[in-house]
Amino acid sequence: MDTGDTNLSNSDNRSLSPSVTPIRTYLSVLDLTPDSLEACLGVAERLKQERRMGFSAPTTSALSGHSLALLFDKPSLRTRTGFEIAMRELGGTVTCPPSADALGTREELADVARTLERWVSVAAIRTFEQSRLYEFVKATTKLRIVNALTNEEHPCQALADCLTIKERCGSVQGQTLAYIGDGNNVATSLTHAASMLGLNLRLASPKDYSLPEESLAAARQAARHGAEILQFDDPVEAVRGADAVYTDVWTSMGQEVEASHRRDAFSGYRVTDSLMNEANPDAFFMHCLPAHRGEEVDPAVIDGARSAVFDQAENRLHTQKALLLMMLQKI
Repeated sequence: MDTGDTNLSNSDNRSLSPSVTPIRTYLSVLDLTPDSLEACLGVAERLKQERRMGFSAPTTSALSGHSLALLFDKPSLRTRTGFEIAMRELGGTVTCPPSADALGTREELADVARTLERWVSVAAIRTFEQSRLYEFVKATTKLRIVNALTNEEHPCQALADCLTIKERCGSVQGQTLAYIGDGNNVATSLTHAASMLGLNLRLASPKDYSLPEESLAAARQAARHGAEILQFDDPVEAVRGADAVYTDVWTSMGQEVEASHRRDAFSGYRVTDSLMNEANPDAFFMHCLPAHRGEEVDPAVIDGARSAVFDQAENRLHTQKALLLMMLQKI
């Protein structure tokens, strides 16, 4: 194994760069400033390049002495594994308590938070209600807390999405992304990030499944560089001239009883080759995964040459690395 130093190898005593505002919680993309978001993506790009050159785990001691707790109420592949590898490659340690112990089943959530703050530096929490994160934050003044997905937001996914667009297009600012489907947690976080980075976003959803107005209002308030955030009923209208097309599952975790009704409601919102052809000729396809082929996307699209979904998946690792470094004030 190559154990040569990276640019971060002696970063334990480094302070945050002037463009990065310190944060203790990452519950929403809106917890970052636009400059901090851009800085996070820049660090993620560099970490990705270094890893591909052979600087694999553990090549730095940036997070030596720090521990991460993963507290998950819901299943996870990319978020959980991404954080585990990220922390280990940066020289830290990871613990994964059973959800019954960690998320308030056996004891008060506040007691869990106060215990963990004595042991770990960061807790990444995946749960159903965003309010549980707020309860966790309220109980501790020391523990850094990351939203690893709730019903309302998925801010870690948004980081990987923006990095993927930046890699493919050279810049996020000024590009146009069409999001087709449910105005869910992924759409909310993506909308916030788009507004902050100057990404034009067109959302197409059935009437009863569009992005909540409060999410749109927050995004427009944070809008930078003239980003346009628009909602459509017609997916063709949303996709026309787009640089990328994004979709997510029609039925998220916890909505299984609605699956049949949702399939009917979203039947006209599948991403097909025909729909992709309405976008720019070099447009690419995005999906946060897991995917249901034949529902929200045709196999020919997600498995075809225009698909960027596994670039997105890989970028979860690099952006989560950068996020940890930023929260622990190593960049």
